[in-house]
Formats: sequence, structure tokens, C-alpha cells
Amino acid sequence: MDGTVLLADDDRTIRTVLTQALTRAGCKVHATSSMQTLMRWIEEGKGDLVISDVIMPDGNGLEALPQITKLRPGLPVIVISAQNTIMTAIQAAEAEAFDYLPKPFDLPDLMKRSAKALDIKRLRPVPQSSPIPREPGDDLPLVGRTAAMQALYRLVARVLNADLPVLITGESGTGKSLIARAIHDFSDRRHQPFVTVQAADMSGLDAAQALLSKARGGTLVLDEVSDFGEEAQARLVRMLDVMPDNAPRVLATSQSDLAAKTGSGKFRKDLFYRLGGLTLTVPALRERVEDIPLLADHFLSRFGREIGSQRRLTPEASSMLRAYAWPGNVRQLESLLKRLVITSGEPEISKNEAESALGVSPMDRSPISGGFDGEKLGASVQRHLQRYFDLHGGQLPPDGLYDRILREIEVPLIEIALDATAGNQAKCADLLGINRNTLRKKITDLDIRVTRRRKLM
Repeated sequence: MDGTVLLADDDRTIRTVLTQALTRAGCKVHATSSMQTLMRWIEEGKGDLVISDVIMPDGNGLEALPQITKLRPGLPVIVISAQNTIMTAIQAAEAEAFDYLPKPFDLPDLMKRSAKALDIKRLRPVPQSSPIPREPGDDLPLVGRTAAMQALYRLVARVLNADLPVLITGESGTGKSLIARAIHDFSDRRHQPFVTVQAADMSGLDAAQALLSKARGGTLVLDEVSDFGEEAQARLVRMLDVMPDNAPRVLATSQSDLAAKTGSGKFRKDLFYRLGGLTLTVPALRERVEDIPLLADHFLSRFGREIGSQRRLTPEASSMLRAYAWPGNVRQLESLLKRLVITSGEPEISKNEAESALGVSPMDRSPISGGFDGEKLGASVQRHLQRYFDLHGGQLPPDGLYDRILREIEVPLIEIALDATAGNQAKCADLLGINRNTLRKKITDLDIRVTRRRKLM
């Protein structure tokens, strides 16, 4: 890489790591913990690339983007943020950031994006939409820092005002309707009606015209379109073929594989092609285990505000939730935590309370945890892994299974070892047979809470 990078982050460790990495790659780096200093450098004409945190002691990286663009048109800005919600990705896209990465970020990935930004040198103009009127903290419950969710956020941000239909797929309870609502609420159509259409709404010869009149220039969402019968599908095709100039944007959701249903003749090909301008796939909760603590904190905080008393999970309960298979996905997690907030009499929700509310025994918690008395660990793991494959109904699990399964085993192993050593990381590292720095990195990366206490032997 060749160029000068302006780096702004109030975390000294991040500044040090990025400065060293960028310098080794051949860049000159100016690093600061002050947004004012960053803006002064930009105004002075310094820098070929900006890498900035969002929340700074004296400013906000996202809010500064319009001013940066005004001062230095074409100067690429990469936003890094610990705020891992869809709002951050959308705001970064609307403010014309070159790229957005959540914290903790993957250093090689950030280096690749930095190299690309320095090569391009100049952004192509992107049409700006009007500011989004949102109240502070009024973010959508689409929370996640895993790679799958961040990729989804970026794609949503790019298609907000695209003139093409969107098909949103995913299992029941993953949040397909939330994605549809986000596309509408953050688009130029947000002041127009948002109309959800189910199969029953397509009965009657004038159903399609009535829906178009109701939605006007807003958004029309075909909810679980795979459930629409032949007659409703035919009416949809005719409606889509005669859409007026001021027609609503059409989104569709489906938990079934429409391509497979089309291939088997259970769904019209012409309708499938008309709806599939772009497909967004919402991952199942079991495919983004690392997001469960974030989601749990979000729901506990929200429900705690409603009842006027905050609850939190014990480390054991949190570990159990991460190990569970979640057939009902995020909706099931939300329902469980709401019930626990209401019924729990203690500030901390225990593992036993969570298991009881889920109605499962320890052996049923997940594809890889539990076991029978006397059963060897290898046999137990093999049995539960087989159950995990069986849960997919003859289909292969998502790619990346090796790392995903190892992470699910790694988290409880480290948590139990930390508990056994009373939170002493040096002793824990010795117990596990790994380097102390390796253990510290895993604790950070896996978001494991460490509690030091005096151990009674």
C-alpha cells in the first residue's frame, strides 16, 4: 500500500495496532484520539484515507462524514464502530462512507479494505436521501456483529432506494419482517404506506387493485409468499405486469426455498423471476451464536425498562443459551427472555431458570453439549453432532461448520476453567495448556465475562 492514513480512535490499543500494521504495509500514519484534530488535518489537505471510530470524546465519526465530504470530496472514509446494529451500517452508507466495519474487526480484512480505498482514491457520487428522522435510541432490534449479519446490514443499506423487488428468505423467527420494515423505514418511501399482504388478502377479483390503491407509492410486502395458492400467484403476476408509474415497491418474504418449489412446480416460475430481483437471506440464530449475548442484553434491557427492574443472566445461563439450538430463532429467544424477566424474582437469571423456561433437560440443550452418565466425551459429541445434522432435514448445515462447532465447545470450556480457577487467568491458562496472551485474546473475542473471587478449597 502507498499513501497517508489519518486514524482517529480513542482506544490507544487500536491506534497502536493499526499504526503498526499500516506502517509495515508501507503507509504513513497520523493517529489521534481527537475528532477536532482529525478535522484539522483533513482541512489542511493531509491524508489519502481516513479510518475513524464513531463515538469519540469530542465528536462523532458518522456525523462528521458530510463535513469531510464537503472539505475533501473523494476522500475515502472507513468507519469502525462498536455499535453493531443495522442503524450504524445504514447511516454509514447514507453518509457516503467508503466502508463500515464493526468492532472487534478482523485486521487482515481491514487492511484489504484500506488497500482498496487507497487504490480507488476517489468515490463515485452516490445519490443522497433526505435525513432520517429517528429518535435517539430508537433503533431496530436487528442486532449482530457476526460476519453474516454485518454483510446483511451492508446489503440492506445499499438497496434501500434501489428500484427493484427484494426477496427476503430465512427460517421462521429470524427477523424477515424486521428487514422488510427497515428497508421501508429508511428509504425515500418511508412517509408512504407500508402494507403487508397475506394469502387471504389476494382473494377476490379486485384484490390486487385494492392493495395497490392502499399502498400507493409506499411498500407492499408479500408475507410468506410461498404459502400463496395458484390463484393468488396468478393474480400477483398480472398485478406486477401492469404496475403504474407511482406503484409501490414490492418486497416478499419466504421461509421456504422458492427456487426448489419452483423447480418442483409448486410455485410459478414467472412470479419467482419477478420477485427475485435481489435476494436477502437472514441467517438462523444457530448460525450466529456469537450474537446471542448481544441479543439477550438488548431484550433484557428492553423488558427491564418495561417492568421497571433490570435483570441479567448468570455466566452459566448465558453459556447455556449459546449452546441451545434455537429452532424458533430470535423470536423464541425474545419470548423466553420476556418470560424470564417477568417471572424471575432475583436480579440474576440462573441457568436452571432458563432451562426450565425452555422446557429442556441438560441433554437436549444443543447439538454438542450434554451427555449420559458414563458416556465418553467423544461418543457424546458424536451423538449430538449427528442430531445437529438431523435437525436440517436432509439438507447440509451452513458452511463454516468446523469453526462454528469448535467455538461452541470452546466457550463453555474456557468459562468452566475460569470458574474452577476463581477467575485467575494465569492459572486458567496453565490449566488449559495455552499461552496467557492467547487466553486473554479468546476471552475478548468470545465476549467471556471474567469474575475474580477468592476460591474456597
